[in-house]
Amino acid sequence: MHFGTQAAIGGNMSGFEFIFSLFGLLLGLALAEGLGGLARALKSRHKVRIGWPTALLGLFVTCDVVTFWMYGWGMRDLLPVNWPTLFGGFVVTGIYFVAASLIFPSEAEDWDDLDAHFDRHRRKVLAGVLIANIALLSTVIALVGMQTAGTLRTAITTWSFFPVSALAIATKNRRIVLACLVWLIALYPLSAVWR
Repeated sequence: MHFGTQAAIGGNMSGFEFIFSLFGLLLGLALAEGLGGLARALKSRHKVRIGWPTALLGLFVTCDVVTFWMYGWGMRDLLPVNWPTLFGGFVVTGIYFVAASLIFPSEAEDWDDLDAHFDRHRRKVLAGVLIANIALLSTVIALVGMQTAGTLRTAITTWSFFPVSALAIATKNRRIVLACLVWLIALYPLSAVWR
């Protein structure tokens, strides 16, 4: 059944509050899924070695989910309340949830070493985050444009994300993947301090 937007939202809730009630729930669940996996792995650490690859992947996804949440807040006055916004936001936040759920195994004790789990699932996790960021950047460009697209800061903190993520997905060399993850993680504090 289709109702008008105002009837669906109700009188006291803003459009952004309505939209973000769904997005915030899924992003919160994505963070909880990643943290829950980490907690399970830590509880099993006497039997399972976590390793740097899994730790870096978890940190990367966590930073990206929080950044997505911040972008959502920053665009709160620009997001229209309509079907494409809600469905697109659901798809992207759903991708984050699935990506976060793949970082750690459901049963950590089933693995002797989480590096093997990392090798099996890292491409799916990284591809999900890459797709989510393509959707985010496309939305930002559509809503506000890219006035700073040609600056050195944007080239490093925004544009480098995409080829480095693609390299981390494509390569078979774990050291290259780890170097890519370190670079990607470093972009978050760098973008915060480089104004």
